[in-house]
Amino acid sequence: MIIRCFHFYMLPFYSFTFVLLLACMLFFYRAGEFEGSSGLAWAAVSLLISVTIWRWLHGGFIAVLLGQVGLFVAITLYRSRKKP
Repeated sequence: MIIRCFHFYMLPFYSFTFVLLLACMLFFYRAGEFEGSSGLAWAAVSLLISVTIWRWLHGGFIAVLLGQVGLFVAITLYRSRKKP
């Protein structure tokens, strides 16, 4: 008897959610570079949120999009309150 603790699934490259994931990562990377911060860190947080919602919580396209909007709002509020 084989017990599997983790299931690793291939990310379907043909899904709209995966395309949204890549587009949001690129957007946050470029936004981070534009702001003079680490674009790589912003892109990593975007990836973490997307994969968590999509694969772990089994959310769809709209759920991932709302997660990315929430990240954008959180970064905007943080940057607006941060002293220069």
